[in-house]
Amino acid sequence: MMGMDGADLYKNITKPKIKVGAEFVAKGMNVDQCFYSVGAMAKAIYDRVFRWLVTKCNETLATGLKQVSFIGVLDIAGFEIFEFNGFEQICINFCNEKLQQFFNHHMFVLEQEEYKREGINWVFVDFGMDLQACIDLFEKKMGLLSILEEESMFPKATDKSFLEKLNVNHFGKTPVFIKPKPTKGGPESHFAIVHYAGTVNYNLAGWLEKNKDPLNDTLVDQIKKSENELAVIIFADHPGQSGTDDKKGSYFKN
Repeated sequence: MMGMDGADLYKNITKPKIKVGAEFVAKGMNVDQCFYSVGAMAKAIYDRVFRWLVTKCNETLATGLKQVSFIGVLDIAGFEIFEFNGFEQICINFCNEKLQQFFNHHMFVLEQEEYKREGINWVFVDFGMDLQACIDLFEKKMGLLSILEEESMFPKATDKSFLEKLNVNHFGKTPVFIKPKPTKGGPESHFAIVHYAGTVNYNLAGWLEKNKDPLNDTLVDQIKKSENELAVIIFADHPGQSGTDDKKGSYFKN
């Protein structure tokens, strides 16, 4: 489907080329590294195809007139609480937390303010659903996401150093960041967060690598030379290992 040779694809995933001095050498990858490489590429392809489709839709629907309205479509995965909760679950749950806060504010706060402006006889109801404390844990300065980004840039950072920094900045200081309750025979948990939908134990193993999500440049070069025209178009802006890109073929527009 991607218009690429299978044997070359296998080789580029398991033994990608890296630049050492002025030469390129093959680097042997372990199973986890190959898994992360495939995952990063799959997400990059999904992201680029999606944005290419949006661009095409906008070009097709464009009338040249001033836009005064829009149609929005929201598609979101449900809140996730599993026996083992990792990087994917915390991303999904944070997104849910933000959307729930948006819904609460518009339905419970702004709607009641509208009643007041219209003179409707109404007693204000506090639904007790302010999720800002949990959102701040993620978004504020030295919040969870800020620390994750910072640790991802340090070459010697580890899961342990990441956890230590989280505990120093948030344990005992933020009511929604707590110690996980141990489960007999269950997977190890490093911390827990009190979300609106429930308290979730998280295991942070591998988060730093997943947050970097580096694309395999050898694989990018192969895609840029594939027989699939769309694959070539969506990666046209990526320099790959060759260090060249083709802005004319890019789907990005200013």
